Amino acid sequence: MAPIAQAVTVSLQDLKNGTVSFETLEQAFGPDSLGILVVKDVPPEFVELRHRVLSYSSYLGNLPKSELDKLENEKAKYLTGWSLGKETLKNGQIDTLKGSFYANCAFYVDKSLSCAAPTEQFNTDNFPEYLSPNIWPEEATLPGFKPALEQLCSLIIDVAVLVARACDRFAENKVPAYPSAYLEKVVSTSTTTKARLLHYFPEEAGATAAPTSAKEMANGDSEQDEDDWCATHLDHGCLTGLTSAMFVDEAATNPIVAPFEPKEGATSEAVLAPLPELATSPDPAAGLYIKSRTGETVQVKIPRDCIAFQTGEALERITGGKFKAVPHFVRGARAALSDGRIARNTLAVFTQPNLGDEVDMEQHITFGEFARGIVAKNTVS
Repeated sequence: MAPIAQAVTVSLQDLKNGTVSFETLEQAFGPDSLGILVVKDVPPEFVELRHRVLSYSSYLGNLPKSELDKLENEKAKYLTGWSLGKETLKNGQIDTLKGSFYANCAFYVDKSLSCAAPTEQFNTDNFPEYLSPNIWPEEATLPGFKPALEQLCSLIIDVAVLVARACDRFAENKVPAYPSAYLEKVVSTSTTTKARLLHYFPEEAGATAAPTSAKEMANGDSEQDEDDWCATHLDHGCLTGLTSAMFVDEAATNPIVAPFEPKEGATSEAVLAPLPELATSPDPAAGLYIKSRTGETVQVKIPRDCIAFQTGEALERITGGKFKAVPHFVRGARAALSDGRIARNTLAVFTQPNLGDEVDMEQHITFGEFARGIVAKNTVS
């Protein structure tokens, strides 16, 4: 088993007060860090929203294929709406282990927006990955999903803005010619921030995509397979907001959505009940792993009532390398360790600069130019 690392933790109030020390930020995001910061004492509604939205991940993943097909956008390389089997793993195989629902978070800036507005350089023809409107399930198909996801994403971005403000204080002191309050402005005004609701499908008995024993993980026999669930990668945004994972036994509960007929004047946000959440994963090796700066692989656990923030490549470039992007991967729960069908659900919110914002001040590279190359190599051609 990989060792469990303790992430640097701060309170939301410390972020609001501007009292998070430079030393703490360097321990969380600096060159020798794990690149992750956990924020505790977040707004109380977070816990209920997290449970509700992550339950929708199982409901969504169990919709009929005919419904999921309606949510796909091939032109946008499946980076809006539903995506399954559209990415490649490091072994070259198509990824069928997890499904994703992508949503643009432009609504954070303007509730009327469904995606970023086109620019002179980027438009729906040459960069549909970021300029295609959201595709939501119909209300009758997944009642209450859209407002719940938007509320949770907005709360996470609110906290990300405060983390960005703390990063700005550090960078203004440590990075020559750093623009005042730059990262906070980037995070708070971005219409390209994306949310990714993930559903790691229950592993089928006899599957060989992931190591089958903790011993293999410990002695390195399966090093080539340990990150097959979500291959080791860097996020390319600024700060990635993460919820803790929710484990659901889909054999013991019912994630199949019954036909829904909305009643006139009724609200539908609470129509789909949150699914029972397992107290812990039946597979202790399931979860988030980080490749530390010393080359060690460690597991990081996020408390259910906290939000974690990981560093991305844009943040590393914006801060001139003072903060480093974190290499990480994810493993799902192995069927051999459970009698049920264990799904793993989680949400990542990638706070990203607007397409025209610079991420490299010296070479004047915009986020749009930077992101285009990253997206091109991550999807099935």
